[in-house]
Amino acid sequence: MPHASSRHVLKLLILGIIFHVVFIASVFDCYFTSPVVHGMTRYGSHSGDSKRLVLIVGDGLRADLLFTPNGFSSVEAPPVVAPHLRSIAEERGAYGVSHTRVPTESRPGHVAIIGGMYEDVSAVTKGWKTNPVDFDSVFNQSSHTFAFRGATPGKVRTWTYDEEAEDFTKDATTLDIWVLDQLRVLFQNASEDATLNSSLREDKAIFFLHLLGLDTTGHSYRPHSKEYMNNIQVVDDIVRETEKLFAQFYGDEETCFVFTADHGMSKIGNHGDGDPDNTRTPLIVWGKGVRGPLPDSTPSSHDDYSRPWKLEHLLRRDVSQADIAPLMASLIGINWPANSVGVLPDVDSTRGGFLAPRGGEEALARSALVNAQVLLEHYRVKHELKDAYALFYKPYGALEAVGHSGVPARIQNIATIEQLLREARWNEARQHSAELIDSCLEGLRYLETYDRLLIRTIVIVAYFGWAAYSSISIVSAPNIPSASSFTRKVVNTVAILVLLGSGTVFWIQKSPWTFYIYAAFPCYFWREFYLRGAPAIVKVLSQSSFSYRQLCTQALLAVVSLQSMVAAYTHRSIWSVGFAIIGLLWPYCTWPSLVLSQNRWLALQWSLSCLVTGIFPLLAVDKEESLLTILCGGALMLFIGAAHAWANLGIDGRKTAALTAALIQMGLVVAIMVVTASSVVNLQAKNGLPTPNQIAAWIILGISSAFPFMSKVQHPSPTSKILSFFMAFSVCFVVLSISVEGLFYSAFTCNLLLWIEVEAAIRKPLSADGSASKEVRSDNYRFQADDIRIALFFLFFVQVAFFGTGNSYCTFSSFYLEPVYRLVPIFNPFLMAALLIFKIVAPYVVLSAVFATLNARLHLPPFSLFLVALTLTDGMTMTFFLNVTDTGSWLEIGQSISFFCITSLLLVWSAGICAAGEHLMGHTLIPLDHALLGVLWCTQALHERKVGDGEDQRDNSVRAHKDTKIGNVEMHVEQDQLADDLKEDMIGNSDRATGHEGEKVTQTLRERIGDD
Repeated sequence: MPHASSRHVLKLLILGIIFHVVFIASVFDCYFTSPVVHGMTRYGSHSGDSKRLVLIVGDGLRADLLFTPNGFSSVEAPPVVAPHLRSIAEERGAYGVSHTRVPTESRPGHVAIIGGMYEDVSAVTKGWKTNPVDFDSVFNQSSHTFAFRGATPGKVRTWTYDEEAEDFTKDATTLDIWVLDQLRVLFQNASEDATLNSSLREDKAIFFLHLLGLDTTGHSYRPHSKEYMNNIQVVDDIVRETEKLFAQFYGDEETCFVFTADHGMSKIGNHGDGDPDNTRTPLIVWGKGVRGPLPDSTPSSHDDYSRPWKLEHLLRRDVSQADIAPLMASLIGINWPANSVGVLPDVDSTRGGFLAPRGGEEALARSALVNAQVLLEHYRVKHELKDAYALFYKPYGALEAVGHSGVPARIQNIATIEQLLREARWNEARQHSAELIDSCLEGLRYLETYDRLLIRTIVIVAYFGWAAYSSISIVSAPNIPSASSFTRKVVNTVAILVLLGSGTVFWIQKSPWTFYIYAAFPCYFWREFYLRGAPAIVKVLSQSSFSYRQLCTQALLAVVSLQSMVAAYTHRSIWSVGFAIIGLLWPYCTWPSLVLSQNRWLALQWSLSCLVTGIFPLLAVDKEESLLTILCGGALMLFIGAAHAWANLGIDGRKTAALTAALIQMGLVVAIMVVTASSVVNLQAKNGLPTPNQIAAWIILGISSAFPFMSKVQHPSPTSKILSFFMAFSVCFVVLSISVEGLFYSAFTCNLLLWIEVEAAIRKPLSADGSASKEVRSDNYRFQADDIRIALFFLFFVQVAFFGTGNSYCTFSSFYLEPVYRLVPIFNPFLMAALLIFKIVAPYVVLSAVFATLNARLHLPPFSLFLVALTLTDGMTMTFFLNVTDTGSWLEIGQSISFFCITSLLLVWSAGICAAGEHLMGHTLIPLDHALLGVLWCTQALHERKVGDGEDQRDNSVRAHKDTKIGNVEMHVEQDQLADDLKEDMIGNSDRATGHEGEKVTQTLRERIGDD
């Protein structure tokens, strides 16, 4: 086919990036839609037992580390870390585990606690300051809310501290102590402010104490550290002092307390995903209206997780995080949040709850009815919206079926419960309420997933359409007749009808605007494919030299490889198996014998490189900061740079500039090693980050990262330029590493460089007579079945670059925060995230340069191999999209979301990889192409001339030849004076030539051959 123009490739890349970024949102439209609707009638008990409620949230507190005696075995710790909170659970309150949902972040956790609902996952990007609470909550329904570190306008008065106070290198307990101090000041001010005093003494008031210190400490030192233990002790003391303050100010016992956490903390100091340590948080409730401890149930409420707590004699009452909101609303007698999907723990009459109301069983039964009414009202509004707009709507039968009374089942169920209450049949009323609550939750889920099949269908058709559309650039062939006028009319008519029809349906159903975009992409893709791609495929297959059996084999290889990479997201050892396959089985079982015999040393190097790189995915995810390993990685990167400079950048006039640049880069690596060592020692000693270290680290990182892009050095070969990029980001892999990342970066880069040589060797080997092919990099690309394998290798390396250092699904080594503190000790989420992303991007710069060089070494037009990979990428994306779930364990939900987003972003990122590689390597690859053209022409001319003269030179050609290097290309020519002269001319010209000058190389060679 005529090679796609640069404009066409750019269009394809931009369109692909837009398509994949837009369709990331489809997972949220399909699986995680916002639950917020309006127009509900409010319900509440209106008669709580407590006058006021204190909500204390220990940000990032794990349940096991709070309750387990001797839970900090690795440090010197008291037998009970939080004696006050434990005594409450044992003597005067109720306790259990609050199970959170992903994303395990502060805002979604707070929304669930105070609003009784789970926001869609994308809401994690919203913050407390810039995004006020835009949903109903217990705060909104209270008489007044006094929040310390929260932010809600209107009824809620807030006290906050500056972000600068969140210094990860300092003692974070000061953040929690600040909250207690502000509470003291509030009560003190009330003695002089009558208005404030009146507000404080109103019934139905809520006090929200957000203790952030544990989260900050966990990020800095990890949850099993002495610092985290000390912070738990501080929180325990704050709870004790808070009780005293309320008792002193109010002089009564009409206060209830709820202690919990918005999320937990994984053992490596992170949260956000579905790790069980992130989703299991403590819940302790005590005070007015709350029951005391209950004996354990039969069967036991405890499992292997809670048995180490030594509380087996007491009932452990677990709840979902959204259940806390209705519990708090019941305690102080306010309206329940309108969008709440929480279930009051006391609805279930077969299990102990949390309440001990004055009204006894009657109060519990009426609270259960309120719970059912809130959920049923929520369902009613969503049902009516769907019924009003959805075409061919099918109502939820369990609630909408009309019985003998002629009214829907949901109305009849409420009437039945009210009748039971009038008859004082409290237990039966609770049971009927519990059954209705279950039906309401199922009905809500039915409505929330009503459009799921439609969205899934559109998404799958779109991804297949993208694969078909991108294949046009691969299989298009010259002289393909354009589609007939009739065919074009039919295809255009069908596309327009589908687009207008889907748009009309979406408009009638009041669907989100994103649905229109989801439908537009597949219409365009399939239209283009039927008009241009289908005829090209038919012609290419009819003219191709490979059989359908070869195509089927390659297609099966692609499917197996892509699904294996899907499985590797949860079983990291598969990445290592992949390295073993491509390093051992592929060269020694599939290479032609001639290729293997001519490249035994290269094959051995490739095998060893694959096996070494394959070690890293097997390493444990949970890493401790190791200065020795960091410095070893830096030393290895220095060794690679020095070895290349010594072997290939000798002291001559043409290479002095490249050698000088290499020495500067190695000096920067040495400097950052010194600075990093000093910073690590100071941070581990808790001396804070020295300002000179911080400034020096930023300067070195900035200079090193910009050096290869700003430098005007003309590199003598592509390898030289690739290693220049490698050394530039070596600084990043020292200052932002926690352990083995620098070692992996070095091994990965060496593996990529050998990949170039291996592919070049097997694609165009020398023939038995020593001659080489005349094929050079041209503007034409002809698809070969083996290109699918190369594209799969590329996708494999794209994944390995991300997961290679022992990372699991979303607990990446790159996401450890300890290294970031060497540059940003003060809490700054955007800058911290930028540094982590920068570290992730670094290996891809090297990969981009390698892939561009590989295209040139195989004499292919730019982006050719990437266009093949582009057709395969969404095989993984579709699998992960279909595997996304919003049910099951929190870990399963978190994994499924993470997998889909990661594959979508990584495979989109691969488009940028190739574009960046062609740009970065452009000037270096131009002389490579022209010099290669000359060498190939010259070698073939020598061979043909000697055969034409009747000379029997075949044996001499095989016996006597020497390696001639032009860039990274090795050719074999006869050992005579002509070859030596040609070598000097080619090397001299290839170092200097760019653009038009490179063509002089070929002309010089032709003249020398002619003269000879």
